[in-house]
Amino acid sequence: MKILITGVHGFVGSNLVEALKKEHIIYRLDIVSPMKEGVQSTFSWDDLDKPNGIPEVDAIVHLAGKAHDTKNQAAAEVYFKVNTGLTERIFDWFLKQPKCKKFVFFSTAKAAADKVDGVLTEDVTPAPVGPYGESKIKAEKYILSRI
Repeated sequence: MKILITGVHGFVGSNLVEALKKEHIIYRLDIVSPMKEGVQSTFSWDDLDKPNGIPEVDAIVHLAGKAHDTKNQAAAEVYFKVNTGLTERIFDWFLKQPKCKKFVFFSTAKAAADKVDGVLTEDVTPAPVGPYGESKIKAEKYILSRI
């Protein structure tokens, strides 16, 4: 398979590339350009808007996002620009790809609850607290509204 992955430099992305690189062609969509072993080509978010900017892929794994700000220095709009806005962009691009049939979006438990006692299940009513969880649930709702 040809797989486009966002967020390959994070913990999940690094391990996913390592697990998939032997049997699949991995492309990367990122805001940074350092090389990553196992990735055939790197593309920028601007390439989504270019005709033939990104080659045809079979699947997209969207991991990129603005994570927790432990120092509380990030403005709320940054979370929404990255976590919601980039998800909207990549999902809209996915919907226009005739051969790409799989879209995997990694969200967060924070989209459902700020704290979890016991096990978090699918039937929980989402109640995110703060811009991180709120921006992720907004991205989830966007995807669900488009399928």
